[in-house]
Amino acid sequence: MLLTALLLATLVVGTRADENDRAASPTDARPARMSPEEVARREARHLKNIRQVTRCFPRAGEGYFSPDGKQIVFQAYPLGYPFYQIYRQSLEGGQPFRLSPGRGRTTCSYFHPTQPLILFASSHRDPQIEQTEAAARRLEAQGGRRRYQWDFDPWMDIYTIRPDGTGLRQLTDTPGYDAEGSYSSDGRRIVFTSTRDGDPDIYIMDADGSNVRQITNAPGYDGGPFFSPDDRWIIFRSDRRKEHMLQLFAVSVDGKHEVQLTHNLGQVNWCPYFHPSGKYIVWASADYSRGPQFANFDLFTMDVTLGETTVRTGRVERITFHRAADVLPVFSPDGKRLMWTSTRTSDGSSQLWIADWVRED
Repeated sequence: MLLTALLLATLVVGTRADENDRAASPTDARPARMSPEEVARREARHLKNIRQVTRCFPRAGEGYFSPDGKQIVFQAYPLGYPFYQIYRQSLEGGQPFRLSPGRGRTTCSYFHPTQPLILFASSHRDPQIEQTEAAARRLEAQGGRRRYQWDFDPWMDIYTIRPDGTGLRQLTDTPGYDAEGSYSSDGRRIVFTSTRDGDPDIYIMDADGSNVRQITNAPGYDGGPFFSPDDRWIIFRSDRRKEHMLQLFAVSVDGKHEVQLTHNLGQVNWCPYFHPSGKYIVWASADYSRGPQFANFDLFTMDVTLGETTVRTGRVERITFHRAADVLPVFSPDGKRLMWTSTRTSDGSSQLWIADWVRED
């Protein structure tokens, strides 16, 4: 199963076919022909000093902050290679530094909160990697553009590496896809997605790769999991209600309690992430009720109250209003900045953007 046909038509195109199209919003409609000045005015409510972070790659995205907020890790297409690789970059200047081995697909990097380690997934041990690379290069040579795809590569496993690129260590080694990992706030556990039992579900393991236990077990895709700041809950995306139409869910870390957070089956809700306060989440949503050619991802926040056995949802607020796609939002550890992937670049390529986050609670 691929989360591609719906999700990624928007990311590749990045704009609407018709400026009068309805917004990709759970609560709101985009005004017709919104001017750049109006977009800037609306986004300034929560986003100040918006700036582009990555520039030297054909495409880059899915970035995460280091614990001190001074560096980021992200995935990007290196020039001349058909698959994403993982990079570390200082936000204070300097060139990106490649962390991943340089071959195969990679995705979902994440900093350890207390140790000098970076988590990521890679398929570089694929025994048929030459054929995989050759097929991708043939597509490019024929004038095709390989879309950003969520391929459940069976050779994808989870690794850790030091920030200087040494000490590569493999944590998973089971048949099937293991990826989409992130650490708990204390760094003792990793939550991730795996197809080891035939269906993409959520799992938790200790930080050294031991003591693996399954958390979700439902038909369809469960993925993109992150711990809540108090490590009691996990938020994730799932298409279990309707194929490809991702909704947001929360599950307790013991797997006993599960709550659906969004209920709009005409929309794709993607990439939820907690604010460090634990009071709200940010995510990307797009309206697919009229088809992907009319859809565009924008960012939203939702207030949440985390209980022992349930999660209560509250106010939903729209954050971005741009005609380009805005996805994969994350907060800095101090909660003062928001980083996301956007095609609002001058050439329409997906790149990382950062803004100062403004919200009074």
